[in-house]
Amino acid sequence: MTLFGMLATLLTAWSLAPLVESSGWLLQAAALLGVQGAVGAGARRVPLARALTVAAQLLVSLLLLALLFAGKAEPTGSGPLSFLVGDFAGLFQQGVRDVGEFAIPAPLTDGIRLLLLAGVLLIGLLVDFLAVTMRTAAAAGLPLLALYSVAAGLSAGQGGAWFAFLLAGAGYLLLLLSEGRDRLAQWGRVFGAAPSGRVSAASGYGGGSGGGGRALAPVRTGRRIGAVALGLALAVPAVLPALGGGMLGTPGDDTAKAGGGGTISAVNPLVSLQSSLNAQDNRVVLKYRTDSPQLGEQYLRILALDEFNGVKWEASGRPLTDVPERLPTPSGLSERVRESATEVRTTVSAAETYAQRYLPMPYPATQVDIGGKWRYEPAGRTLVGDQLGKDRFQNVQGAQYTVRSLLLRPTAEQLQAAPGPNPFVQAEYTKLPDNLPPVVAETARQVTQGSKDDYTRAVKLQDFFAVNGGFRYDTKVSSGTGSQAIARFLNDKEGFCVHFAFSMAAMSRTLGIPARVAVGFTPGEKQSDGSVNVSMRDAHAWPELYFEGVGWTRFEPTPRSGISIPEYSRTDTPAPQPSAPSALPSQAASAPAVTPSQNDACPPELKKLGECGAAAAQQGGRAGSDGVPVGAVLGWSAGALALLGLPLLPLLWRRRVRSRRLGVGRAGGPDVLEAWRELGDSAWDVGIEPDEALSPRRAAGRVVTLGRLDGEAAQAVHRVAGAVERALYAPPGAEAAPYGALASDVLLGRAALLAAMPRRVRLRALLLPRSAARVSWAVSARLAALSARAASLTSRVRLPLRR
Repeated sequence: MTLFGMLATLLTAWSLAPLVESSGWLLQAAALLGVQGAVGAGARRVPLARALTVAAQLLVSLLLLALLFAGKAEPTGSGPLSFLVGDFAGLFQQGVRDVGEFAIPAPLTDGIRLLLLAGVLLIGLLVDFLAVTMRTAAAAGLPLLALYSVAAGLSAGQGGAWFAFLLAGAGYLLLLLSEGRDRLAQWGRVFGAAPSGRVSAASGYGGGSGGGGRALAPVRTGRRIGAVALGLALAVPAVLPALGGGMLGTPGDDTAKAGGGGTISAVNPLVSLQSSLNAQDNRVVLKYRTDSPQLGEQYLRILALDEFNGVKWEASGRPLTDVPERLPTPSGLSERVRESATEVRTTVSAAETYAQRYLPMPYPATQVDIGGKWRYEPAGRTLVGDQLGKDRFQNVQGAQYTVRSLLLRPTAEQLQAAPGPNPFVQAEYTKLPDNLPPVVAETARQVTQGSKDDYTRAVKLQDFFAVNGGFRYDTKVSSGTGSQAIARFLNDKEGFCVHFAFSMAAMSRTLGIPARVAVGFTPGEKQSDGSVNVSMRDAHAWPELYFEGVGWTRFEPTPRSGISIPEYSRTDTPAPQPSAPSALPSQAASAPAVTPSQNDACPPELKKLGECGAAAAQQGGRAGSDGVPVGAVLGWSAGALALLGLPLLPLLWRRRVRSRRLGVGRAGGPDVLEAWRELGDSAWDVGIEPDEALSPRRAAGRVVTLGRLDGEAAQAVHRVAGAVERALYAPPGAEAAPYGALASDVLLGRAALLAAMPRRVRLRALLLPRSAARVSWAVSARLAALSARAASLTSRVRLPLRR
């Protein structure tokens, strides 16, 4: 059973192999599972209690992991406690960060390897406990199913799903088969067919009327049933198309219905933005490599929506030109800001299923190298596919292109000191529809009250939506884009990036700040080979505000995890503004919605966005972000002490009983009979079982003989036996002579018994004393007394009721 439990766990763990690049960790998992199973088998052989068996396995597993990963993490201090609590926990946290950063298949970093091995060992421990310790192999399928389900859900589309399911199912069936054979073996030999002449056809074991058929043993029948069930589970989904997306299917196999021919095609990206965010198949539409030092700023912008007519935001009709060799300098960008910028190079590859007519690229682009027929729109700095024929346009489907762009690094002081915008820009990008509800302008004025410049107003609007306004990110909200939708969004305070971007842009225009909405993709997910994958769930919309000298500047009002808040818009940068947490760049863009909190210290959504900064860390009582939290240290310390203390419980209990019996600290000295019981239990602990039929004198002689005692130790045992005889058989009224050395003689006899035994017996007597059986006896007696008392009370109640 132990071997088959380990085998079932290891075969199910194979389903985790597609998650990482290397499968070498499986050999380590097999070795660790072997040691864990051997510890369990040895503990059951002793035998130990079930709780102690699991505790021993858990303790050994933790020690093995600690030894295996010793020195892998950055040291946070010295000493074993620092290693177990700081380094080990730090490596575990590093593994969690690696899982969030890398895409599948991820590199086998030390942190990820620790997560894999720890998870497999935990499942193995549960399987061993349920199948072997508790003798319920069927229930052991639950942790195995949990392990397979997690692996199958994460590795969907990676291939080999049917093989992983086959291995996991075979392991579970072998575990059930081994339990069945084990149960049958307890009755004797595994029975098979009865003689054909003695079995009727109706019994199910004969061969029918012919009498020549061979009967089937129940084990063999169960084996065939399992094989047929496993075969059906593999074959039926392949035969029935309706089941193709089940446990063995790959969600990525189904073609999206967003456009004809399995492609995603939308002239205006807003048409499919909400459906992309809610899509279950997270297909990769773009892959790119970049030399940008700040991947969190590598947004791929598609186009800018600069006209708001009260019904929707859309791109105004502007003339297109040929794509120049070198794109002109961005509008409003001063030479001072341009000098501090870095030109980065990005190579993009679009998927064959992505047929967008606008070209996704970083902003602001300075040079684009792409084949095909493209046109350039100067105001929005976008490339649009040209017409190729009747109802045919150039698109990005399957294209490979290179973009050079500027990584702008404006400072908060530069934005704060920006002069008034160009009159043309001011007039063009502050237009508002007549049907805009007054609540939009009123809310904007209330939020920015007391601000003296446009930059401060913009940051306050951003914080109103992303931090302190109580807004909730939810992609299921109806995606209205008109004036009434903005008013409804300000009232309901729930929506997704479209609502946040449109509302901030409209409110900025009411304050006289030129604004528009950009649509594109967040930076995407970094891969182990250095490339970055961008999927449809990375689709995003954000507002761009115009500042003279800097140009169009991105802001992030959407409280969505994985989104990078620009450094220049963090409110802790300019001195006159109130301090607020800062953001850390992130490469992961597809994450669940986050609910804002009113906690003044640090809202949960800012913690998820990594925006709590050093100030929040200091408020939490930590000196720096690299330190280990005091609560974590105390928790790990308590857990380690509890684990280390479990094997010592019998030793501590035995010491406590000995002190009580020998009257340590008692004024009148120990009781003779209690001291005699302690001497008998000491002999029992080293293997000399008590014999209640013997007299004290003969029992003492037996202990001296079997314990190989001589000299002073043998005399001490006989003196104790003599004291017992005087206490039991002295004439009535006779006073026993004082015996002040009673406790010393018992301790002397116990020490001599331990010294005469081998080391293994001494360790067993100290750590797992046989006399601890008295605990279970006492518990059984107490339960029996309680049961008798309950029965007595029940009978007393029933008798009047019967009368």
